[in-house]
Order: sequence, then C-alpha cells, then structure tokens
Amino acid sequence: MSTRKAEAVPSPIAQYRYSVQWSPEDQEFVATVLEFPSLSWLDEDQFEALRGVERLVSDVIDELTDSGEPVPQPISTQTFSGRLNLRVPPELHRKLAIEAANHGVPLNKYATELLTA
Repeated sequence: MSTRKAEAVPSPIAQYRYSVQWSPEDQEFVATVLEFPSLSWLDEDQFEALRGVERLVSDVIDELTDSGEPVPQPISTQTFSGRLNLRVPPELHRKLAIEAANHGVPLNKYATELLTA
C-alpha cells in the first residue's frame, strides 16, 4: 500500500505563466500572462491584479473555445526537443569553437555550459 498522495493537477487557468510587477508609469501593479502577450490587468493590489488577469484569461479561453479557435497551450505542458538552433555571427562562432577546444570539450557541450551558468 502506498502512502504517496495522488498528484493534484492545477486547473487549466493556473497552468499558465503569470507575472505581476509594479508599473511606475501606471502607479499600479500590472499582471501579464506569457502565453497571451496581449492581455494584462492593472490594479493597486498585486493579488487583485493577478486575479484580474486570471479571470480575463478564463474569459478569453471561453471565447476562443466557443468560436473554434485554438487555445494557447501552457508553456509548462509543452514538450521540447532539447535542440536549440542559434544563428550567431561567424566571428562569435569561431571564438566559441576556439574556447571549446581550449577547454577540451565539444562546442555543443561548451555552449550548454555557458547557457546554464
């Protein structure tokens, strides 16, 4: 018999990536959501700003669903391949290849180490 609790899955609205920060120009908190870049909510209370944008996201999802339009998938549930292709100037590519060689590692490993530092 397992004593492990069943993992609770948050509501679809809660799975999106929200951010709340102070807006000096508005003199209020602004809440945004990564997957819906055109949506935001202003409030003098940061928690109310978050609740406001969550309600807005819920309404937009309902409208998209009703009209048959695709609903953005939360970034938290997206699958990533692990492949990242970057375009960099040839001089930077050369510099990184030299640095990787000096460290005795492949360029991909060296770039990964730089990105995670």
